[in-house]
Amino acid sequence: MKSVIHLEKVCFCRKDRTILDRIDWRVEPGQHWALLGANGSGKSTLLKILTGYEWPTFGQVTVQDRRFGSTDIGKLRRTIGLVSSSLEYRLPDQDQAIEIVASGIDASLGLYRRMAPEEMEQSLAALAKLRAQDIARQSYRTLSQGEQQKVMIARALVGGATLLILDEPCAGLDPAARMRFLSDLSHMATRPDAPSILLVTHHIEEIGPWITHVLLLKDGKVMARGTPEQMITSQNMTTLLGCQCRVDFIPPRWQLLIEE
Repeated sequence: MKSVIHLEKVCFCRKDRTILDRIDWRVEPGQHWALLGANGSGKSTLLKILTGYEWPTFGQVTVQDRRFGSTDIGKLRRTIGLVSSSLEYRLPDQDQAIEIVASGIDASLGLYRRMAPEEMEQSLAALAKLRAQDIARQSYRTLSQGEQQKVMIARALVGGATLLILDEPCAGLDPAARMRFLSDLSHMATRPDAPSILLVTHHIEEIGPWITHVLLLKDGKVMARGTPEQMITSQNMTTLLGCQCRVDFIPPRWQLLIEE
């Protein structure tokens, strides 16, 4: 079976500093992972390597069964949907939500041609997967932050992404907006046609039942990996964050308490 992600002994060094140290990691089709780590753990560098914007100092990277060094990185990126704040501010915010989504078909930041009716229907269907079809004709700039995140995810879906990377998608959302967003994300993630998803977060509360695996990253190394039940424990969070933590599970959410 072809792996979605396969990293073998991946290292990334800058000057005299090792940022990633011998990362071994495999993501199989149908799996959804959460990536947890404190600031400075190497999460952002790992994402840049997965999307081909950084190159490992040592080791082998294979994404979507395409080995780096023997594949067209530009074409590979079209199969990866990256949703992050760095993209949000590059979109033409005067465009309607459905136009932003449709731009994903050409992997462009805006529409530069007239889209066919079936392409617009495809874009509306992508919004519907996130229960966001009602905002299709609103301008992007008038949407709430949570709605904008859904538009960017739909844009990745309509472009045919088979790997969806969500880089702290709940940052800046108030508690109510965060819960609505996570509910709609869960709705999309549990569809049979959902891509493999990598959720990057600081908050265990955002890890829903649809997440199948968790990778803990500490000081540039894989601290542990496994199911959420195996990984999200008081002991692991204490080690990962470097402070005394208590983890509770109140279905369907995890909760973290920092103990003084």
